[in-house]
Amino acid sequence: MKSALTVMREQINNFYLIRRLSLYEIKSKNKNNYLGMTWEIISPSIQILIYWFVFGTLRNRAPVEVDGNNIQFFAWLLAGFILWIFFYQSTIQGSKSIYSRLKMLSKMNFPMSIIPNYVIFSQFYVHMFMLGISIIIIQLMGYQFSIYYFQLLYYIFAAFCLVFAISLITSTLSTIIRDIHMLLSSTLRMLLYLSGVLWPITLLKDFDVIMELMKLNPLYYLIEGYRTALFGNSWHFIEQWEYTLLFWGSVLTLYFFGSILHVKFRRHFIDYL
Repeated sequence: MKSALTVMREQINNFYLIRRLSLYEIKSKNKNNYLGMTWEIISPSIQILIYWFVFGTLRNRAPVEVDGNNIQFFAWLLAGFILWIFFYQSTIQGSKSIYSRLKMLSKMNFPMSIIPNYVIFSQFYVHMFMLGISIIIIQLMGYQFSIYYFQLLYYIFAAFCLVFAISLITSTLSTIIRDIHMLLSSTLRMLLYLSGVLWPITLLKDFDVIMELMKLNPLYYLIEGYRTALFGNSWHFIEQWEYTLLFWGSVLTLYFFGSILHVKFRRHFIDYL
């Protein structure tokens, strides 16, 4: 508990610094590109079109049911994929955020726990912009705005908390054992196909046990939440309260474990330079 409070206090006390560093992060990453930060939008857009072409057009994918409504496959894919991009990029960048900046840390004095956070924040800006574009596209496709859109505020916050909790663990372990980053990258590629991003897991309705196990995935909870907010007619996080409790139980467990791990080893990070 003490470690968790320490990390939380560092995020609150250094929130202004986190925002400043996150803006610098996203600008510096794209400064050598001719199109600059536009690539942050172009790259995931190309991925979405490729997956839509493969999983939607070539296989003649039928509309997908969301909360009793039949949704076109492209709109359904878009709603889940924008969250997946944020989760993937933030988790990957967050996992190597500390060890890739050890030289900088040896010359500066600020809490190391804010490093994964500002890296995640830099991806968060991109996510919000992409979400805005996606909502416009969805509106143009004929899916009207509803009061249930306000659920997105909850799910955006929940996604940020999950990514930060995971990054506390992976950024610490990756600094000690560099192979962790490669293992994480491979695991996330597999997770893309197991989280209901590209295909509805209701296709497994004849395999109840497997389908229920996949629903326990915290990422699946978030993806379904995004889709219900954009296309549904219910308050998903209330009606699915069992999965909501399971999700936050998982996030808190990861956060407490990550905080303990981070606080215990961070004084030795410079030794791995």
